[in-house]
Order: sequence, then structure tokens, then C-alpha cells
Amino acid sequence: MTLEQLRIFVAVAEREHVTRAAAALNLTQSAVSSAVGAIEARYGTQLFNRIGRRIELTKAGRLFLIEARAVLVRAAAAETTLTDLAGLKRGALAIAASQTVANYWLPPLMKRYRDAHPGIALSLQIGNTESVAAIVHDGAADFGFVEGDVENPALSITPVADDELVLITSPALAPRRQQPLKPSELKNLRWVFRERGSGTRAILEAALADRGIEPSTLDVTLELPSNEAVRTAVEHGAGAAVLSRLAVLEAVQSGTLVTLNFDLPKRQFFALRHRERWISQAEREFFALINQAAVMQGGGAIARKRPAAQKPGE
Repeated sequence: MTLEQLRIFVAVAEREHVTRAAAALNLTQSAVSSAVGAIEARYGTQLFNRIGRRIELTKAGRLFLIEARAVLVRAAAAETTLTDLAGLKRGALAIAASQTVANYWLPPLMKRYRDAHPGIALSLQIGNTESVAAIVHDGAADFGFVEGDVENPALSITPVADDELVLITSPALAPRRQQPLKPSELKNLRWVFRERGSGTRAILEAALADRGIEPSTLDVTLELPSNEAVRTAVEHGAGAAVLSRLAVLEAVQSGTLVTLNFDLPKRQFFALRHRERWISQAEREFFALINQAAVMQGGGAIARKRPAAQKPGE
């Protein structure tokens, strides 16, 4: 039984007249009679008594009319829902992000998105780069943002913004001169590291290795699972650490932290999506907002080649 057959049955039942129902539906009389007859034949139940030139509902027909109307109401509601989703009047987006992205870069974008589309509910899960990639891969989030490299062929990986890392310490532990730190000076520092799986930690370890320093040989006093914990520990003299400039800007400006002269590579924030999942209009609008923000900051969306990578929103 199809929705079209139900619509035809209801039209005939409400008018108790095939010709009038056909005119209202812009169908031929034979098409209307055929649809009603198909329902009756399939279920072996007569829905109308045909008395001379007029028709009237049987008892079964009256009961069926109640259910048919209810189905059509639900179908109309479903159609309205899809229309609203396409028009961004309602819906939801589940986002996952690694800590630097989630705490400093993403909130202003989420606020702007909600201002533009108040009917779309946003939720955010926070983890490190590895956990965010797993969340997106498993479908627990529609998309994610990370600051570390991800190698997962099931995910599309697209650069969306730049970030700058800095080496920080407390003023009491900072050397008086601000010349570039030598490898020997880096080895002599006490360190506070982010946990394994953190994109920030991975970049720091790679930068140290480029200078011939094995991270396992360093004096790592603490390994902490958040930027805030690392920053607070460093402010209290636990050692030196590498964090995003976004995470330490206010502390550096207030003088509770100082930056050391240690050249670190710029990194990128990446958007992650599962390649095989459908991209909703709500998602497309979110990535359009990111592109607009990038253009306003003078860059535009950054394109880094990856094999068969699909850009979010495509």
C-alpha cells in the first residue's frame, strides 16, 4: 500500500464520490477507481458499498479512514521535518574537537553559527587528536576538529586554520637572555608535557628530534591531560612547556608566563569527516562559516593535498 493510494482513498471517502475525488486530485476517474480497488483486492476487504450511482463507506471503510488519515498526518509531519532540516529551521550537529581547538578556536564559531541558525542544536565532545579521530570514525560525532596529524583512510582530512606553538615557562625560570635556545639548554630544562596522543605533544617531540634530542632523555616532571592543567603547572614553576599561543596569550600579556626563543613549526587545525557518511545542509553551512572566517583573517580555506581527500561540505 502506498501513500498515494491512501490519499486517493481518503479523498473518495470524504466526498463519497469517485468523480469529485478524481477532479480534486487531478486524476482520471479510472485511476481513482483502480487505486481503491487495489487496496480492497490486496486485503480482501470491501471499503465502499456501491449503491446505484452513489457509494458509501462500509464499517471496515470507516475504521480504515481513521487510520488512513492518521498515516497521512504523520507523513505530512515527516515531510515538514525534512523541509525544516533542509531549510536549517531545526536539526542537530554533534561535534568533537581536540582541546586547543575546542577551548579557543571553536567556541566563537559555534556562537556565530547558533546566532545564524538558532534551530540547530550543537553539542561538543572534547578529547585529544587520537580520541577525536576515533569518535568521528565511529559515528559518535558528525565531524571533528584536531590540531595533530591523523592517518585514517576512512576519514577525509581538510586544513581549516593555522595555529602557532610557543615554548613557555614562568618568569622565575626564564633565562635572562632571549637568544635562540641551544640543544644543550633545551636538555637542561624541566618539562611539562601533554599526554600521549596529544597533537601538541607530537609536534614538540618532532621538533626536539630535529635538534637531535630524544624526548625520553628529558626531565619531564609532569604529564597532564589538558592545556589548562599544563599552563597552570608552568605558571607555578613546574618547568617549561609547549602550548598554542591561543592558550597562553592572556597569561603572557599579564606576565605570569614568558615565551622562550625556540623556533617551532606552525601547525594547522584539521576538519575530520567520515568519507561514507552523508553531509547534511547544516554541516555544509558550518563549513561555509569556517571558510568565511578564514577569508576574513586573510587566508581563505587552506588546501593541503591528501590522496582522495574530500573537503567538508562537498
